[in-house]
Amino acid sequence: MLGGAGVLLGVAAAPAQAAEVAYATECIPPAISGLPPVQGTTKVEITAPAEAKVGDEVEVVWKFVQAASKNPNILDLEANTVQPTGTLKAAGAQTADVAMQGPRENPPIPKNTDMKLSDMKGKLKLTAPGEVTLTPDAYNINVNKPISTDTKCTPKETVKPAATIKVTDAGGGSGGTTGGLPTVVPTLPTGVPTDLPTGLPTGSSSPTPTAPTPSESETGGDTGGSDTGGGSGGGDGGQSDFTGREVEIPYECKTPIGDKNATSPVQINAKKNGGSFDLTVQFKKSVMDSPADIPKDSVKPSMEVVLGGADKGTVHVEGPTNSEDIKAGDPIEIPDLTGTYKPGASGESTLSPGVLTVKALGTTTTCTPTKTEVSLTLDTTEQASGASGGSAGGSAGGSSTDGGLAATGAEEHGSLKALGLVAGTALLLGGAVFTFMPRRS
Repeated sequence: MLGGAGVLLGVAAAPAQAAEVAYATECIPPAISGLPPVQGTTKVEITAPAEAKVGDEVEVVWKFVQAASKNPNILDLEANTVQPTGTLKAAGAQTADVAMQGPRENPPIPKNTDMKLSDMKGKLKLTAPGEVTLTPDAYNINVNKPISTDTKCTPKETVKPAATIKVTDAGGGSGGTTGGLPTVVPTLPTGVPTDLPTGLPTGSSSPTPTAPTPSESETGGDTGGSDTGGGSGGGDGGQSDFTGREVEIPYECKTPIGDKNATSPVQINAKKNGGSFDLTVQFKKSVMDSPADIPKDSVKPSMEVVLGGADKGTVHVEGPTNSEDIKAGDPIEIPDLTGTYKPGASGESTLSPGVLTVKALGTTTTCTPTKTEVSLTLDTTEQASGASGGSAGGSAGGSSTDGGLAATGAEEHGSLKALGLVAGTALLLGGAVFTFMPRRS
């Protein structure tokens, strides 16, 4: 009873203290946003016991009096979509990094208003008598909708301690505790959360794809053939329209938010135009709905069709921009990619899907097939200045698909809006909202 009373008296004699500290902060927005590092001021209030004993495990609370960030003027953030995590530095009688984490709890945050971050908590096991100072350090802001993004903030000056705990010797006993508190220290997230769609790109770790085989990714191979594409494209009075075979192409993509995988069904069709062929590359599935409002003229896709067989080189095809805004919840489709193939050799030439590039608001995603297949085979007649080992250029007009991918367009939107690639079974446009500090005036 006396021992228990001593513990209770110890707790009663050590009321919590709260102290505020402010420090210059640099925040790094998500790479896909295209924004440079931005500067601001963080104000933090740290609450901890004024006194405790060796062996106690104390709870520390980090309250954001002022977060050095705003919700940019893009999208209203829903309630309970923002989560802070951070590190608190313990120094003095003992040295430790205390992992801090707040719940994903926030009120709705309108566009262009201050971020509202939940209080973070962490536990510190006291191991030595003396004074232990607590100083806020780096923190991270995660927003999980419409896709998960992180803004990383670090101090740009020496931060003053925000609280001090006077730790006394436990007197040979096991030491008091704060009453059955957990002993597991919460850990910071080590990457993007795993609740994104699988495929291209997700926040979770994608399986490591097999590296592209040069003979496949560069020449298109000579396998797979074509069911209807072997018509006599070089002969007068022959077949004029050629329908390729739908092939499943696995892509390995370098995106602004990491390396991702996706598999897409692709078909290459051709129409004879004199000695050349007008090509149309089709992505056969619309596999997702838009997670956010997407402005027109935002993203532009293009591809290098790989030539094989008698001919060598690539043919550039590209798609149009979307003519209308895409509303949240509407289906997203990749438009037809079009271009002109001028043969550089006579004989049987093959066409296979090659590198796909998507430019979005100042960012570029490049997707390379890890394995490719022939979609179309044509009988070709060599033309002056044709492919024959080089690139067969072609201007792409192409037909638009309602709700299709949009153009790279509008660098002026780059500082405010960012669109990323996500996928189920095909390469698609997705929306991303980023939480970051406003630019300095």
